[in-house]
Amino acid sequence: MELNGRPVSTGELSGLALQGYGHFTTMLVTELRVRGLSLHTERLSRDCTALFGTELDIARARELARRSARASPSPSIVRVTVYDPGLDLARPASRALPQILVSTRTAPTSAPAPLRLGTRRFSRDTPLVKSTGLFGVIRQRRAAQLDGFDDALFTGVDGRVSEGPTWNIGFLDATGLVWPQAACLPGVTMRLVERAAETLGIPVSTRPLSALAATRMSGAFITNATVGVRPVEAVDGVQLPRPEALSELAHAYQEIPGEAL
Repeated sequence: MELNGRPVSTGELSGLALQGYGHFTTMLVTELRVRGLSLHTERLSRDCTALFGTELDIARARELARRSARASPSPSIVRVTVYDPGLDLARPASRALPQILVSTRTAPTSAPAPLRLGTRRFSRDTPLVKSTGLFGVIRQRRAAQLDGFDDALFTGVDGRVSEGPTWNIGFLDATGLVWPQAACLPGVTMRLVERAAETLGIPVSTRPLSALAATRMSGAFITNATVGVRPVEAVDGVQLPRPEALSELAHAYQEIPGEAL
């Protein structure tokens, strides 16, 4: 873990740990290439402006991410976090000096098992920003696991399915690929999966989906940078089919070439 390209101290991490004000993106890096890199950097730039009111040096962020990836086994998961170690809790509107923290971990080597999801009523704070404030989503994941599920599927007060703690969810039916029409954090992998669907000639649409409607779809999957496309086995105990189109979509996503970090 490095802050601005050097080892980070405990004191420099204290603000992030105690206040949690910042944003990040997580990338799968393989041989110094990243699928959807331009989308990751767009997110970092957009979120930095939203949270700190200033532009992020994207070239520097890429340089620091590349430095950490080069020092790690390939493939690896590289997380770029932007926060201000000197943020004043009493006066957060003071001039911000966001810094770049890069951390790495080993990427999974095998495909994860399909997920069993349990619906939970929850709406993310500021859903368009990938923020470091993960208390709410982790709490919902924990509650779902205590209820016997693998993870939580969020629904709003209107009953609409939206997303999960660290992923987007997509569905397949006779019309093609369907994203839930609800406020959510739009993921990089979600956008790449749309491109993959287009290469396969699969129509893409959005529409409101209740939890009950979700259980009546022809298939479901979750997406994030770490797992790509991961099948959903069941929602609230209701088994879902796994159509061939889901495997084709996952393969087409994997075929998307990475961009040089």
